[in-house]
Amino acid sequence: MRLSVLANLYGNKTLDEALKIITGLGVHTVELGAGGYPGKAHCDPEKLLKDPNAYAAFEKTLKKYNVDVCALACHGNPLHPQKEIAQSFHEDFKNAILLAEVMGVDTIIAFSGCPGDSEKSQYPNWVTCPWPDDYLKILNWQWNEKLIPYWTEMAAFAKAHHVDRIAFEMHPGFMVYNPETLLRLREAVGDVIGANFDPSHLIWQGINPPDAIRALGRAIYHVHAKDTKIDQLNTAKFGVLDTKHYSDEIHRSWIFRTVGYGNGETYWRDLVSNLQLVGYDRVLSIEHEDSLMSIDEGLSKAVSFLKDICIYDNKPGTMSWA
Repeated sequence: MRLSVLANLYGNKTLDEALKIITGLGVHTVELGAGGYPGKAHCDPEKLLKDPNAYAAFEKTLKKYNVDVCALACHGNPLHPQKEIAQSFHEDFKNAILLAEVMGVDTIIAFSGCPGDSEKSQYPNWVTCPWPDDYLKILNWQWNEKLIPYWTEMAAFAKAHHVDRIAFEMHPGFMVYNPETLLRLREAVGDVIGANFDPSHLIWQGINPPDAIRALGRAIYHVHAKDTKIDQLNTAKFGVLDTKHYSDEIHRSWIFRTVGYGNGETYWRDLVSNLQLVGYDRVLSIEHEDSLMSIDEGLSKAVSFLKDICIYDNKPGTMSWA
């Protein structure tokens, strides 16, 4: 394993400025935002594909800091019921794949998306319960008419352009939000579909990340290092389904934290060890969304914490005592 940073946390800086900070912390692998919600501040695929000079400058900056790109992040909702919104996310995703092919990057990070409840919908409809029966009818329509057909088509497009890994972040609000839904879509579409394992979104759902790692196994294609702190007082009163704004930290049932501030060393050592057990040998990519810390402090603390947690030798050799 090696450490990485999702560089869009410095989206207000140039790529050169962002890489100077990140490599200054001893990290030389990055995940770049390339469309959708992560934005294109450091990596605009459409521009880079059209302008050889822009692409040459982009490559020069990466080489200047001796940086490898482990994945392009293009989280969006290409299944959005408003066609113009869906099309925008779709074009971003296609362009990210085309740029990944040029760069030799094999992994795109994405959301599965969420459609509405019919062709006439205006907004996504995330189904969370099976009754009344209307909800199951909506869910079946979403899976069979929207989700599976779209990702079957995009999986074929990705593989045709030498991108073998579409890694879905399992995020509530979208069709793929837990290991069960990830594996269901993977079974329907094929092994180009895998998981971006972000424990922060699983923790508040009540999922134990090490157990989820065991369930997903070789389907884990990427890992985000982000923590969540459950507020036991608020959760005991209101439960974990919380629509209060993320900035209202003191009243929320949970908030995102820098690694180590939601769960401690033992927790993260167990998580990383289980990744080792299932054969994961790629990156822990730090995603900073801690609203109680500045970006600089949150990132530096995450890097310092994970340097001692990460298992670097994925082939430790024989057991000397066996």
